[in-house]
Amino acid sequence: MRIVRHHEYGPSRVLRTEKAAPPAHGPEDVLVRAEAIGVDHADVQRRLGIFPLGAPPLPYCPSTDVAGTVVEVGGHVTGIEPGQRVVVWKAPDAYAEFVAAPAARVLPLPDGLGFAEATLLGSTGRVAVHLLQTARVAAGETVLVHAGAGAIGHIAVQAARAMGARRVIATAGSPRKRDFVRALGADAAVDYTDPDWPARVRDAAGPEGVDVILDGVGGPRLLDDVRLLAPYGRLVFYGASGGDSEQPAIPVMDLMGMRQVTGFSMATMLRDSPALAEEGVRLLVRLVADGSVRPVIHERVPLDEAARAHDLLEQRVSMGRVVLVP
Repeated sequence: MRIVRHHEYGPSRVLRTEKAAPPAHGPEDVLVRAEAIGVDHADVQRRLGIFPLGAPPLPYCPSTDVAGTVVEVGGHVTGIEPGQRVVVWKAPDAYAEFVAAPAARVLPLPDGLGFAEATLLGSTGRVAVHLLQTARVAAGETVLVHAGAGAIGHIAVQAARAMGARRVIATAGSPRKRDFVRALGADAAVDYTDPDWPARVRDAAGPEGVDVILDGVGGPRLLDDVRLLAPYGRLVFYGASGGDSEQPAIPVMDLMGMRQVTGFSMATMLRDSPALAEEGVRLLVRLVADGSVRPVIHERVPLDEAARAHDLLEQRVSMGRVVLVP
């Protein structure tokens, strides 16, 4: 089979298409023929060797969401059968024609959902919904989603509305992206490159302020985020796609207005709140199935052109998700 790896850290050209045997799978695993492979900003950061949680060991093939068809199942696997359409979240060695993963990471697809769109039912869509669960978003609240045109952001914009938010504000860096998030249902789209973007958010939020902020970009804007929160407002930080390796310290006095700041970790949620995580998965599938959330694919890129897929993310031109197609 074909697999894409990098043997060094660096620009997108370090990604190489190689030949390898299909992955072995154990009694608890499922072997899937990949039809669409999600590409994430974390993949780019790992390739560059700047991932906030540490650079991966080399050689490395990204671990991301894969949608495809089940080829074989291990002897201890129940409820999943060969020929079934599924998505695997965080599949190891995912940039490949075949992937093997524990059955616990495999989710059957709703009827009518395409493979490319289905990749967003993996960790990307789950993160969007789990962030809103973590924030305890309530009916009538105002939600600010940073990077609203991104893979996670565009799902979060739609899910926030479906989960009861009265007003949804999204930040995006180009007029085209701001039109995109408004088309998805955002009440306001703010240019985060504008030095006065916090004032634009305050104007859009109204006198009540911002109740929930989802920030996966990080950097100096975190301090502005905290100051934008309404009393009892909640900021959920979940990544540093902006590229800052160090995040600013938040002055304790900035929290005195009953503001709350928390970080999000999928691993921690799965370990300590598995029932809540499962509730989030069911909610995500329902929202996609009933049309409340529409996964958007920016471009389908051939597997052999993985470098170009990374370039789309690194150049920040993509809206929705970029997928690789074997």
